[in-house]
Amino acid sequence: MNRELSPEATELGGHARRALTGTASDAAACEAALGALGAWELDVHAGADELEAAAAICHAAGWCATPYPVAERLAPLGDHVDGAITIVLPCWTLLGMLDRAVDLACRHVRQREQFGRPLADLQGVQFMLTEAEVERAGVDELARYALWSIETARPEMLEDALALRVAAIDAARVVFRVAHQVHGASGFCDDTELSWLSRRSEPLRREPLGGAATLASLTARTDRRGITGLFTGETARRS
Repeated sequence: MNRELSPEATELGGHARRALTGTASDAAACEAALGALGAWELDVHAGADELEAAAAICHAAGWCATPYPVAERLAPLGDHVDGAITIVLPCWTLLGMLDRAVDLACRHVRQREQFGRPLADLQGVQFMLTEAEVERAGVDELARYALWSIETARPEMLEDALALRVAAIDAARVVFRVAHQVHGASGFCDDTELSWLSRRSEPLRREPLGGAATLASLTARTDRRGITGLFTGETARRS
């Protein structure tokens, strides 16, 4: 089972991130930048290559917190079997946001000092950042697994997609809480990258289903048999 994105998809994601940098407050500019890369010509049903390319673009859109609904355009609501694409691609966008939040938090603690020492040297800060990274890494693994599940047409692909969304929403709560805490009061100011990123993540965390509703949907589908994907025990514990 290979859960790595193809080199072509990874390269396209890098191009998308560079193209979107500086356009994050302008939806029209975001649409045009991705259009120039051929993003809107992708067909997520055409095979693994195009699906992975779409995931990489969604990740870049999340990193840049673009206001344009990239995932929703690449996989319209009701698309694909049981809507599994429409769940997974927005989670790739949210993963991009989590990656950016952890990056901002790590850069902040390396640059700031307290009591004559970098914040990064404080044990309490290290513990908090480790907690955030564990959550982020878990979503990263589940996102790759859910993509593979769709590519291989696993019968449980919708359950895998829902499990990813449950984990992504829960991880977003932890990651943004930690990132705000290590930033201190500045984390709640409107002019910081982190606060702007956090606000942009809210619609993805609430629509089309919030955490409780997503978990209820997953539970209803799996009933007593449970799920068979990654981190099965962890997902059951959260339930």
